[in-house]
Parts: sequence; structure tokens; C-alpha cells
Amino acid sequence: MDGDKPKARGVLVICDGGFEGMEYELTSDEVLIGRNPNTTITLLDENISREHAIVLLDEETGTYTIEDLQSSNGTKVNGKRIRSAKLANSDEIEIGNTRFRFLIKASSSASS
Repeated sequence: MDGDKPKARGVLVICDGGFEGMEYELTSDEVLIGRNPNTTITLLDENISREHAIVLLDEETGTYTIEDLQSSNGTKVNGKRIRSAKLANSDEIEIGNTRFRFLIKASSSASS
């Protein structure tokens, strides 16, 4: 394996509402989003299902995918309702009344 490539991590940034600018680092391979207090990202939005969507990281390729968990109101990426979609830098995700911007941030921590 070659260590030249800086490891990048996905981040979800809230785009609107009272929590605008709040960032959630996607620090694990599976990040569950919903209203349930046991989810990784818990949102207080009545239009969000208890377990609404999950963001998955493929460690080998470094790609992130979001999957809707058969939620009542659906999940949108760039305005289009999806069941599953690969995420690209700057994609906009809508879950209930909450809009996120998906960003890839390089972590410059070079471990020796």
C-alpha cells in the first residue's frame, strides 16, 4: 500500500435553519441519520423518519454512498429523490426539512 495519498474524510454541513454551518464528520464506515436518539446524526425534524438514511464509506475506493431507508418523505440528492446514490464533493442532500452539503476534506495528519 502506498502512503502518498492524504486520507480524505466526508463531512455533512447543515445549510439552513438554526443549525446552519454545523458540521458532522463521517468518522465511521456507516453513519445513520434520523430522529431516533440512537442514530449517529440525530435531527429534530418531524419530517424525518426515526431511521431515515445511511451514509456508507467504501474504504477501498474512498467513495461515499447514501441510501434511503424506506423513509416516509424520502431522501434527495441535488433535488432528485433517490434510493441510493454515490456522493460527490459539494452534493446537496435533503432529508426532511434539513439540507446538507456533502464535502470531502483532506486530513493532513501524516502519521509516521
